Amino acid sequence: MKARFSTRTNWDTRESALAEEVRHARASGRRIHDLTLSNPTACGFAYDEAAVLGALAQPAAMLYDPDPRGMRVAREAVAAYYADHDAQIDPDDVILTTSTSEAYSYLFRLLCDAGDEVLVAQPSYPLFDFLADLDDVRLKPYPLFYDFGWWIDFAALEAAIGPRTRAVLLVHPNNPTGHATRALERTRLEELCAWHGLALIVDEVFVDYGLDGPIDSFAQGPHAALTFVVSGLSKICGLPQMKAAWLAAFGPEAVRRGALGRLEIVADTFLSMNAPVQLAMPAWLRERQGIQEHILERVRANLELLTSAGFEVLTPEAGWCAVVRLPDLESSASLLVRLIAEFGVVVHSGSFYGMRERSRVVISLLGPLEEFRAGIMELRRAFEPN
Repeated sequence: MKARFSTRTNWDTRESALAEEVRHARASGRRIHDLTLSNPTACGFAYDEAAVLGALAQPAAMLYDPDPRGMRVAREAVAAYYADHDAQIDPDDVILTTSTSEAYSYLFRLLCDAGDEVLVAQPSYPLFDFLADLDDVRLKPYPLFYDFGWWIDFAALEAAIGPRTRAVLLVHPNNPTGHATRALERTRLEELCAWHGLALIVDEVFVDYGLDGPIDSFAQGPHAALTFVVSGLSKICGLPQMKAAWLAAFGPEAVRRGALGRLEIVADTFLSMNAPVQLAMPAWLRERQGIQEHILERVRANLELLTSAGFEVLTPEAGWCAVVRLPDLESSASLLVRLIAEFGVVVHSGSFYGMRERSRVVISLLGPLEEFRAGIMELRRAFEPN
């Protein structure tokens, strides 16, 4: 029997040469230095397990009383989180989702008809490509460029706006570059969106991880354009397994209220977040500083190791990753396979994030310190003269 599938899922599902090499290396029992680790629960951090799990054991979770926007107690906890970022949010302007991916899907459905366009910064995480495919939305890139820091190319961004453009998507701080949107950049973005009648979607999952100090949230007003801020506990609390996220709406009142009314129907159709997690969110958000401090300490230490090893790092301002410029000796695909085969080192190609420069790779700064050190030493050995 030949199955018939939708064209929106017509992806190449074959194993890549890199994935195959990693699989073979692990199967052989060789030591692998994985410099792509980005799951905090697998990186040796000490969680307060009693507090995390205890927050789930609330008798109120036995009652099914759905609210399309999410339980008010959880939305109030989200509002309190933003109050700590000097932003005032009405809990009624928050809609809970199980993940930022689900929040994006809600927003794509709200803003776009099939074939409409969303502009997205590049480099960026390739997850957006799959989400756009599933919602029949087209992504058009606008570039970030590096010049003693990362910057938005506004000329290219404005040139990319077309008759079917509906929104501009920004990751702040960006993953993987660590670019934190500056105040002047924010003002220009908001003015651009307001002038062209576009929504601004801002992913702030890494906003608590400024490497040199706090980073302002787009939740802080005023808002010239319809703006949606997306975030969740995966990064804020280092709890990706709990599947808790949200979107918050800002902007001119009439259009904001209209958007929230439609989003409530979208959310009511799915009712996806479970009661125990919603009830636990206040406790988890209150206790977030502990794990954030541990993660920031690790990231800063690993970044220092990376730079002191002599690698050219394109300086990140925030987040858990670093972009590294390696000697341009070979194609990125052959380089990554050789690093695994000969040195047992796994890194991400810059092309995975949309970078055109083949000499750039992306390294996660989240791994355990000694394992990270060993991997960096092997990576340095790969480029030492014979």
